[in-house]
Amino acid sequence: MEQKKFYITTTLPYVNAAPHIGFALELAQADVIARHQASRNKEIFFNTGTDEHGIKIYRKAEEEGKKPQEFVDEYAEKFRALVEAMNVSYTNFIRTTDAEHKKAAAEFWKRCAANVNEKGESDIYKATYRTKYCVGCELEKSDSELENGRCPTHLTLAIEEREEENYFFRFSRYEKPLVELYNAYPDFVVPDFRLTEIQSFVKAGLRDFSISRLKEKMPWGVPVPGDSQHVMYVWFDALINYISTLGWPASAEAPAGKPAPFYEWWGTREQPNAFQIAGKDNLRQQSAMWQAMLMSAGLPNSRKIFIHGFITSGGEKMSKTLGNVIDPMEVIRRYGTDPVRYYLLREIPTGEDGDWSEAKFKERYNADLANGLGNFVARVLALAAKEKKLERAHDVPKEFFARIQEVRKEVAGKIDSFRLHEALAALWELITFGDEYTNKKEPWKIKDEKIRGEVVFTLLSLMSEVGEMLVPFLPATAEKILASVEWKSGTDTVKINRGAVLFPRLE
Repeated sequence: MEQKKFYITTTLPYVNAAPHIGFALELAQADVIARHQASRNKEIFFNTGTDEHGIKIYRKAEEEGKKPQEFVDEYAEKFRALVEAMNVSYTNFIRTTDAEHKKAAAEFWKRCAANVNEKGESDIYKATYRTKYCVGCELEKSDSELENGRCPTHLTLAIEEREEENYFFRFSRYEKPLVELYNAYPDFVVPDFRLTEIQSFVKAGLRDFSISRLKEKMPWGVPVPGDSQHVMYVWFDALINYISTLGWPASAEAPAGKPAPFYEWWGTREQPNAFQIAGKDNLRQQSAMWQAMLMSAGLPNSRKIFIHGFITSGGEKMSKTLGNVIDPMEVIRRYGTDPVRYYLLREIPTGEDGDWSEAKFKERYNADLANGLGNFVARVLALAAKEKKLERAHDVPKEFFARIQEVRKEVAGKIDSFRLHEALAALWELITFGDEYTNKKEPWKIKDEKIRGEVVFTLLSLMSEVGEMLVPFLPATAEKILASVEWKSGTDTVKINRGAVLFPRLE
């Protein structure tokens, strides 16, 4: 039975710096999936927000002479502004400093601590350890994960060696259950090569990981229940946002005669429902650590996790040192939301790495948006505006109708399989088909009013279909296209509303 509700969440970006283009990509991809599911008459819960605890934030706030809460308040608003600027259809923007989230994290900790194995050992225990630690990742690192003694993701940061008493999560207990989860859902992680990657990681053997920090050394975190000397490790706290956003644990209680809201959205063990999207540097945390934590707390697992790649800048990894970091708010201000969404969704292969450059952006904008979609819409509306009467009675040629339905099915299938760039490619082929039809029929040369009207009506129908298929990808543009054709109430005639040029050419 198909679920009537659909839950989707992005990761929560860390607020130690301003938003980057990679998170804009994640927002755009998640929004396409959410809007696509909404078009199927599903009720959507779309979660996003900010991760606001941990040593990186604590140190950054100190550097800027600010209190941690003041610092995260400032940066959380920058991310909220990006979510709004990207025209994302989100339901909730959660912050891990929210009071209700911290209560949920405390309850989650207690449930994991209460889970004991056959030896009577709790899933949470205290131990002294020595480890190599990457502050950039906020993760412990083994020697095999380092390159020349440094984390390959954060080469400019020195690895820190730590020795202290922390609480640990008994991750090693969940190797077999995780393997069983992956086997039960062969599409649990997509693309499939990412599933293979996490399966290999888990089968190689899991090490218990630290889930607390001494408060005297790092006070910025959620307090550990029953131990005032420790705060929760940032990853343990942050991952819980995916359920605290749903009002867990209170929402897991069923009102009289009704299902519990939490399980309606998150799903059950028998029918999991939660869809997550994350970058490839989050693969381990989302698809192994978080899933083991859910098992420990006695909660259903996620249903599917889509992993996207990184964005380079002009062929190079983005770096403040190189001065090639892309500010998504700046490019949105310069070019508009939908052009930025289009480039990210069309140019960056879904699930793989891709590149951003000003030259590529302008080339794609002019070719696909200005000369492609924009020109096609302008031509069709100009032709339609010259017609004295356009009626619903006109028939769309059968082969034309068949082509539209074929593309509609293809676009939906590509979205369902998370090949969003291929979905857009298929849609642009339909636009090209419409242009070719226009050039072939040359309606401006047709003298017969009825025949000309049929050709123009066919083009209007195609344009409207393109507008509807564009809704998940370019919602503002789609709205303009659909609003340009208005069927007069109580009649079979159409009114044409020609607005401004959709995409002026860039020089």
